[in-house]
Amino acid sequence: MTVSSKKKTKPQQKSKPKNNQKTQQKDKLKIQPKNMIFALDIGTRSIIGIAGIVENEKLRVIAMEKEEHTQRSMVDGQIEDIEQVAKVAAIVKARLENQLRIKLKRVCVAAAGRALKTQRASYELEFNRPQRLDDEIISRLEAGAIGEAEAAFSDDPEIEAGRQFYLVGHTAVQYYMDGYPTSSLLEHKARRVQVDVIATFLPREVVDSLYSTMRKIDLEVVSLTLEPIAAMNVVIPKNLRLLNLALVDIGAGTSDIAICKDGGVVGYTIVTIAGDEITETLMKKYLLDFNTAESVKIQLGTQQSVCFTDILGLEQTITQEDMADCIEESASVLCREICDQIRAVNGAPTSAVFLAGGGSKLSIIQAGIAKHMDMDAKRVAIAGNNFQTYAFSDTYELNDPEYATPLGIAISAGLNLLTDSFHVMLNGARAKLFRNRTMTILDILMMNGFSYQDIIPQTGRKLMIQINGEQAVYHGTPGEPAKLMKNGKEARISDFVETGDRIEFTPATKGQHARRYLKELLSEGASQTATVNGKIVSPETLLKMGDMVLIETNPQRKTVVPDIINVEINQAPTETNGTDRSIEFYLNHQPVSLPKKTDGSPYYLMDLLERSGLDLEHPTGDIVLRVNGESSTFLQDIKFGDSIEIFYKT
Repeated sequence: MTVSSKKKTKPQQKSKPKNNQKTQQKDKLKIQPKNMIFALDIGTRSIIGIAGIVENEKLRVIAMEKEEHTQRSMVDGQIEDIEQVAKVAAIVKARLENQLRIKLKRVCVAAAGRALKTQRASYELEFNRPQRLDDEIISRLEAGAIGEAEAAFSDDPEIEAGRQFYLVGHTAVQYYMDGYPTSSLLEHKARRVQVDVIATFLPREVVDSLYSTMRKIDLEVVSLTLEPIAAMNVVIPKNLRLLNLALVDIGAGTSDIAICKDGGVVGYTIVTIAGDEITETLMKKYLLDFNTAESVKIQLGTQQSVCFTDILGLEQTITQEDMADCIEESASVLCREICDQIRAVNGAPTSAVFLAGGGSKLSIIQAGIAKHMDMDAKRVAIAGNNFQTYAFSDTYELNDPEYATPLGIAISAGLNLLTDSFHVMLNGARAKLFRNRTMTILDILMMNGFSYQDIIPQTGRKLMIQINGEQAVYHGTPGEPAKLMKNGKEARISDFVETGDRIEFTPATKGQHARRYLKELLSEGASQTATVNGKIVSPETLLKMGDMVLIETNPQRKTVVPDIINVEINQAPTETNGTDRSIEFYLNHQPVSLPKKTDGSPYYLMDLLERSGLDLEHPTGDIVLRVNGESSTFLQDIKFGDSIEIFYKT
């Protein structure tokens, strides 16, 4: 089947050089200059490559290539077949190399926004008395909220158990001090603080497949962002984001939506229908295969009429008006879904809507969005007018809305709009970063697969049993605390990072669970009979949580009571030792001595969780915190000689 039109179209591809010519050319190529930006937009239907150089705070686009997938190797923007996608990406790369006479080695890419998982969560800390709020407390507060957001995935039946996610970023939507909302907590004093966050995660396989594909064609990923963030950067400049605006990128399989207001991007979502539904409607109406229907749809976005041959060999001509009548119903469904999602994320209609992607070229879509959003049609604009803010070219027309994402990827890295060229080394390797604001070490760790549990050591699970009617508790061994260094010096999770920083992180470990064999409870040399839960068992029996042990001693022999029951501690910490080298206190009636922190900061109750013996993985009630007999909070600081109790309220 063929498609023709009354207007000439630009050639889609350049002819491929012969193999021997390609080999000769490759030998002469120079290595990619440091100031050259190379971006790949790996889409569902095609891969677009852009090369450019920053000049006078703008990106000058010097080369652009596009190649369509020949197989269904992408599903809704996510890589399914790494080998096949790598082959198509290699074609785009090779054409750009031949055109530029440059060997490309570094690439900027973006992960599909449609794979994002966004979760809202809150977290609260309460102090025994008003506390000055510093960066570390705020970081722990936000980290707690991120942990709550991540934990919510385990309760989601639609998410596979054990699936790993990268933290893309989080936004503190609102802080509260003693119940009152505030925009900042830093340096204030409060007894109770809370934060509401929106945390955005990306499935690990999405990131890993991108890196694997690029490695197959000998490219190093030097910039990684999200498609909706990249498109937002070129479609809606930062000076416009004080307004409440929506960006809708209508692709082949899905339509990505990003919302901005008050100077930042506040939410993402997707609609699971997009341009393919329009194409399929044309297929059914005019008896076309998919590729022909897609070509007709694209051409009618800019032309009045198109001629084509259907699957029966009949030649037909349709106009824009014909197509509008044909796709009216499917376009209306798409527009209604987009508008419903905008309202759901934003809470109300936005002030205006920008449309990007190939599907945005259809005038019926622009009119449908205005209708369903109940706004003036002038407030629904096609992306492209603002591209000139950050990019220009002597060769290419850049105001095509289809270029929003590839241009956004290149511009974001080249002009540091997201500072994606910003790099940090984590444990000797370049860290994966999704950068959209100032970053802390906590951000770096959680964006690279570490969790809040890796930061806080955990004591092994305790063992609680009954011996002759008395409760005995055996504690697991404490875990090793995390070790964190920045540029060779001890660091805190709240410390900010700068480009080139070297972070070394050894995760906290979990201690060994408490273990006791029955024979360990028996007195050496005594004639004793022991039962566990009413049954006579071997002395080699490993005891379990809740076991009831009864030990009977021969009356001719002296009764020996195991020394683990109700041990009284008379040893008291000395003020001299505590002042000079350590801080000493009681934890659950046992003396504890900890070395003073090198930075002089105090220990908090939170620091003692791993030493308390609580089974944090299998909680049996609410945690009770007491200092010197009074109720306290996780961020209560510890003083010399304090008597601390940490236990579950059952």
